[in-house]
Amino acid sequence: MRGHVYSVAGPLGVFALWELVVRAFGVPVYVLPAPSAIAKKVVADSALMLDGLAMTLMEATVGYAVGATLALAIAIAFILWPRLERVGLPALVALNSVPVVAFAPVALLWFGSGPGSKIALVTIAVGFAVFVNAHQGLRSVDESAANLLRSFGAGPLRQMAMLRIPAALPAIMNGLRVAVVRSMIVAIVAEMLAAFKGLGATIFESTQQIDFLRAWAAIAVASAASMAWYGVVNWIDRRYVFWR
Repeated sequence: MRGHVYSVAGPLGVFALWELVVRAFGVPVYVLPAPSAIAKKVVADSALMLDGLAMTLMEATVGYAVGATLALAIAIAFILWPRLERVGLPALVALNSVPVVAFAPVALLWFGSGPGSKIALVTIAVGFAVFVNAHQGLRSVDESAANLLRSFGAGPLRQMAMLRIPAALPAIMNGLRVAVVRSMIVAIVAEMLAAFKGLGATIFESTQQIDFLRAWAAIAVASAASMAWYGVVNWIDRRYVFWR
C-alpha cells in the first residue's frame, strides 16, 4: 500500500513543484509551460489529441506485436538449432549496433510515409529488445533439469515447452517492458520524420507553427499512454509470472 502511495505522491510532487517554479519565475510558455496550462490545452484540443493518439498507438502496438513475435521465434530457433545461431547471431548483433532511426530512409522508401514505415521501424526496435532478453533467458536454464528431462526421453521441442520457455518468462517480460517504451518513442520519432497523422506529426507541426503549448500537450498525451501501457505489461508480469 505504501508503495502505491509513493508512486502517486512522487509525480504529483514533481508537477506541483513544476507549476510553482513556472508561476514564481514567470517562465514563458515557449520555454516551459505550466502543467495546468498543458492540461487545459489537452482538453481544448481533445479531438486532435485522441485522433493522433489512435494513430500512434496503432503503429506502436502492431509493431510491438510483430517485433515481439519475431524475436521470440528467432530466439527459440537459435536455441533449437545451434548452427543457425552461429550464423544468425553475429548478423543480429551487427544490426542492433545501428540506431533504429538510421533505418528510417529505407523504411520510407519501401513502405512510404504511411503507417507501414512506422510499424516497420517499431518492429525493429522492439525485436532487438525482446530478442536479447528472450535469448539469454532461454539459454540460462538449470542444466541438471535439462538433463533430467532428457533422461526421460524429452526431445528438444519438449524441453523447450516444459523447461526453457517457463524458465525464461521473467527475462522475456523484462524485454517486453523495455519494448513498450521503445515502441512509443520510435513511433513518435518516425512520425516526426514523415507523417501526416499521429502525435509525432502533431508535435512537429506545432513547433513549426510556434504553438509550443500544443506540442507539450501532445507530449503529455504520449507520456500518459506509455505509462498506462507499461502498467498493463507490468501487471501481467506480476499476475502470471509469479515464480520470478
